[in-house]
Amino acid sequence: MSKQLYKNTRILSGLIVRRDRVRIPVWLVSLTALTIIVAAAFTDLYKNEGERQAIAETMKNPAMTAMVGQGYGLENYTNGAMMAHQMLLFTAMAVAIMCILLVVRHTRADEEDGRIEIIRSLPAGRLANLHSTILVLFGTNVLLALTVGFGLNALGIESMDLEGSLLYGAALGASGIIFTAITALFAQLSESSRGTIGFSIAILLIAYLLRAIGDISNEALSWLSPLGWILGSEVYVNNYWWPIILTVGVAVILVILSLYLNAIRDLEAGFLRAKTGRENASPFLLSPFGLALRLQRTGLIAWALGTFILGASYGSVLGDLESFFAGNDMMENLLLPVEGFSLTEQFLTMLMSVISMICTIPPVMAMLKLKGEESKNRTEHLLSRAVSRIRMIGSYFAISVVCGFIMLSLAAIGLVAVGNSVMEEGIAFGRLYSAAMVYLPAMWIMIGLAVLLIGVAPELSGLVWAYLAYSFFVVYLGGLLQLPEWMSALSPYDHIPKLPVEEIDYMKLFLLAIIAIVLIAVGFIQYKKRDIQG
Repeated sequence: MSKQLYKNTRILSGLIVRRDRVRIPVWLVSLTALTIIVAAAFTDLYKNEGERQAIAETMKNPAMTAMVGQGYGLENYTNGAMMAHQMLLFTAMAVAIMCILLVVRHTRADEEDGRIEIIRSLPAGRLANLHSTILVLFGTNVLLALTVGFGLNALGIESMDLEGSLLYGAALGASGIIFTAITALFAQLSESSRGTIGFSIAILLIAYLLRAIGDISNEALSWLSPLGWILGSEVYVNNYWWPIILTVGVAVILVILSLYLNAIRDLEAGFLRAKTGRENASPFLLSPFGLALRLQRTGLIAWALGTFILGASYGSVLGDLESFFAGNDMMENLLLPVEGFSLTEQFLTMLMSVISMICTIPPVMAMLKLKGEESKNRTEHLLSRAVSRIRMIGSYFAISVVCGFIMLSLAAIGLVAVGNSVMEEGIAFGRLYSAAMVYLPAMWIMIGLAVLLIGVAPELSGLVWAYLAYSFFVVYLGGLLQLPEWMSALSPYDHIPKLPVEEIDYMKLFLLAIIAIVLIAVGFIQYKKRDIQG
């Protein structure tokens, strides 16, 4: 009987690999390449022990500890210790997000779309789909661990030996494995893919906050967090393997629990019952705009809180930036000296470009929600009634534009509120708020690109994420990696005036706005003409 539950797991695993033949390699190549590029860049920036120790002193700041993790090996801050300290946590979170999205795609999302029902009607075991999903994701993380480990060791950096490099890769793989198991568990508990993603991301954020609080106050709290276990391996310093074994062991227990729950629950049911809705819809839901906003309400509220916390987190480190920048070659490469402006003000220009790109994610998601609803055959029901296509796409577009403005505003408010509380000389709110709002035209171009792709080629709408990732890479790391200027010029964020250091260039902003309007107009026209694809 046990074997029957897992029947044809191998075939379903092959199907998952076939469906994700692009997604998985893109994730693996991106994460591995980023890790190796940053490791090589660190060695070029800090060429001697004195420079590295100067950075180590700034990392003892509680705000930096809360942000990147407790520093191990600060007394002898080698390139390996620096790499693990400053990059491991955030890369592990990126791996966790990868696993959350992929697990939901092949479990709850497929269940909602009726694919699991079709699979179960075939000679496949009841647990075969979940089991195959877990096996593929575990294999993906093992492959990531090996490629990152051997890739780092291949750099030939003295302090990055083979054991430490393999442990670094294993730490990333273990973070993916534990969040694969966590997401698989919530896929059984929740009744929807949206709920599964929400619960899993919430656990990731709670894990980050627990680790942050524990690292600066009570170390015991850090050991309640899976991210704290990963950092506890002390990669390139003491190279402890037992936290990785602990992480994988807990993941195995969660997987067993997930398989048990999957075996006893009904298809499309969950153990956490959804709240009973109202008997009658509110008047607000009688319009496409109200319906689109209701569908995204929870996610937008979560992003609003997240962007405010993001701004506040960056604001918390502003008080120690001057000492951090002193003699820091990395910052000298990233920031060009400007007479009459402090290093903190110059850093804010780079910080606002990063914050603006992060704040672009929720409005683009809000716009692409229309494509998701179309792919699930839901827009057909609305368009069969007295609802025009222009009104439909216009509703999502309006939500997207307003969302972008709100996200930027909240991030700026959080930054200036916390930043002024830790700085001796604060920054005027209007000055910093203008530095944030000036990025709206670049955000509009990203939204416009999403509208264009929805109107012209909805199957290619994911390209907007690739373009946003490219923009982040060339704008944030372009100076550090000394990339050609033309690469940065391909991103709209590179053409935004860097307030308050630079004078505002209204002509550039006007041209960016015109480009956005053209993209949006073409997208609207093509959406009105094309067939609706189910």
